[in-house]
Amino acid sequence: MPHPLGTKPSKIIAVHLNYPSRAAERGRTVPYASYFLKPASSLSGSGDPLIRPEGCDLMGFEGEIALVMGRHARNVGIEQAWEYVDFVTAANDAGVHDLRHADRGSNLRSKGADGFTPLGPRLLDARTVDPSRLTLRTWVNGEPVQHDTSDTLLFPFAYLVADLSRLMTLEPGDVILTGTPAGASVVRPGDTVEVEVTAGDATTGRLTNTVVAGPPLAAPGAMPRSGAADAAAAWGSAYTPPPLLDAELEKDLLSVAVATLSSQLRKRGLPHMSIDGVRPTRPDLKMVGVAHTLRYLPLREDLFARHCGGMNAQKRAVEELRPGHVLVMDARRDATAGTIGDILALRALKKGAAGVVTDGALRDAAAVTGLDLPVYHAGAHPSVLGRRHVPWDTGLPVACGGTLVHPGDLLVGDTDGVVVVPPHLARELVADCREQERQERFITEQVRQGAGIDGLYPLTGAWTTRYEQWLAHQPATAAGPCEGDNA
Repeated sequence: MPHPLGTKPSKIIAVHLNYPSRAAERGRTVPYASYFLKPASSLSGSGDPLIRPEGCDLMGFEGEIALVMGRHARNVGIEQAWEYVDFVTAANDAGVHDLRHADRGSNLRSKGADGFTPLGPRLLDARTVDPSRLTLRTWVNGEPVQHDTSDTLLFPFAYLVADLSRLMTLEPGDVILTGTPAGASVVRPGDTVEVEVTAGDATTGRLTNTVVAGPPLAAPGAMPRSGAADAAAAWGSAYTPPPLLDAELEKDLLSVAVATLSSQLRKRGLPHMSIDGVRPTRPDLKMVGVAHTLRYLPLREDLFARHCGGMNAQKRAVEELRPGHVLVMDARRDATAGTIGDILALRALKKGAAGVVTDGALRDAAAVTGLDLPVYHAGAHPSVLGRRHVPWDTGLPVACGGTLVHPGDLLVGDTDGVVVVPPHLARELVADCREQERQERFITEQVRQGAGIDGLYPLTGAWTTRYEQWLAHQPATAAGPCEGDNA
């Protein structure tokens, strides 16, 4: 079969377990990396079939990040190890669990068949990417099934190169399959598996392979056989990823006003964290969640058909949502075409989304308003997105309402609008917001009783002492959202 590397590698080395999500799924951890070999004849490329032998019911896929060596590496230290890697690409470490019984541990029969290591379709220059900031995604028949990042690895890429080079020479063209995250499972003839690795705006493109039925294995040798343990390993456990947002932190963020958060962010030198120009469909619903991003680019008719058919980026973004996500859409502040309508908004709600934010237009505004889902938008418009936008990509930094939103940022919304909260500042912001709102509650009471604002707002001098006396007589939980510093 053809392979995408140009030169055939001397060996393909695969890591057994390397993602915490996979370790949790398997219910075990490992103190050091362990490996197995796959033959170079198992290499294939995007578009090549994955042939499942007749009698094998447990064909598995494993989306992985593959490293392609560029130099001879022997006894390489961790500090220099990345310099020996030439390329990064997407891989599918495919195999049939029905043959694991014959070579348990080595995986030779189960994972070494022709075509069981597709790579590609493009190679990313290792010198241009940060090895700790790669994203891996896998889809089966267009449905997202795996999503993880290289900063979570139990054994980083440099560790793998250094570890392996202690005992063997890694040669130019050799491939290291760096492990799969949670979500690997079973596919059948007719199923299509897609794997993609991204590094910022750079992408390998989707490695696409369809499973086809093959002939039965001829004698002699071991024949397909599987038991309950093999089936459980192939299908994966009922692994549930941890919540995106700590429940206590979510509750705390809901307890403070967006205006107060904005004020505290400004005091920390972050005055541009508000998503401008958006308003809520449901002012009665507050929103707190974790950003999942979607970028629209300006309409170009010759590219629209290529990027807008089937499971385009808009639909993928919705299907990739996890409970607690806020879908944040960068539509370049162009509200002259819809960016989401009632069906996709309903799907986001069913996926457990905490909200939707777009600096573009909302279609089917009345129907979306009827959903128990906070949606912030720049206006209503009847046109479909193809009038102005091409859905381009998901899971990357975007500009929404003039504000940079990074995947994983926290979004908080109320009747005043939406503010972006850096996760590492969230807890200290809550504490300072509560103190600010206590002070403003005191100030509001004094103004209601006829006091002037000189020296009172903000608190100075004698008013500070009176506030401390007032605070000493308040219940410990007496704090609530006020108007912030723009009262």
